[in-house]
Amino acid sequence: MPFVTVPGPIKLSYEVLGEGPPIVLVHGFASNRFVNWRAPGWYDTLVKAGRQVIAFDVRGHGESDKPHRLEAYDEGELAGDVTRLLDHLGCAQADVMGYSMGGFITLRLLYDAPHRVRRAIVAGVGENYYGRGRLESEAIAAALRAPSAGDVRETVPRTFRVFAEQSKNDLEALALCMTRPRRSISATEFADLRVPTLIVLGEKDAITGPPGALAEALPHARVVIVPGRDHMTAVGDRAYKAAALAFLSET
Repeated sequence: MPFVTVPGPIKLSYEVLGEGPPIVLVHGFASNRFVNWRAPGWYDTLVKAGRQVIAFDVRGHGESDKPHRLEAYDEGELAGDVTRLLDHLGCAQADVMGYSMGGFITLRLLYDAPHRVRRAIVAGVGENYYGRGRLESEAIAAALRAPSAGDVRETVPRTFRVFAEQSKNDLEALALCMTRPRRSISATEFADLRVPTLIVLGEKDAITGPPGALAEALPHARVVIVPGRDHMTAVGDRAYKAAALAFLSET
């Protein structure tokens, strides 16, 4: 797979498939482009719909470099990697779809470089965008650094640890990414945003919470709730895919 080198220096692994209007896919925490997008059928769905898929592994994940420096995971840098990849590919603007952590990165991109985004899909992010505190992030990071998953007692941190181990991740890199420097962009700061945005959440997603304040903060946002799905199962759901394709086809 090809790589692009970004400041650090850090190598990012990416791939481009299909032809047509481009869409960048940004995966979730402790996942990668294959688990989050290819396996659930998103590559095929988007290519068959006449889209060019640009998918990459976020630094600290998959086949990309995994620095052990906290500052490397600053959320502004993670969003900047999307624009650097677009620059590398000679693409001035693209649609962007991010899931969970990828949704956080997409939101930062909408603030830092909205002109690079035609339409945005923010999935697996709700009131947790404004609600996740430092203590929860530190607890998850501690779980990732624990000797084993069996040593983690709290449910949510243990869930993150187990999921991280399934893809044989670099646990220290993930712990740093979890506690990355970030801030939530306020409704006031988003007030002038003109990018149409689709928020997608599973009906039973206990990690994100309801759309609430996030939907209210984005001036041109609409919300789709995927029936019967939670944070892990919504990503490949047919209703999510249908809503995304309909949204992306609008002019």
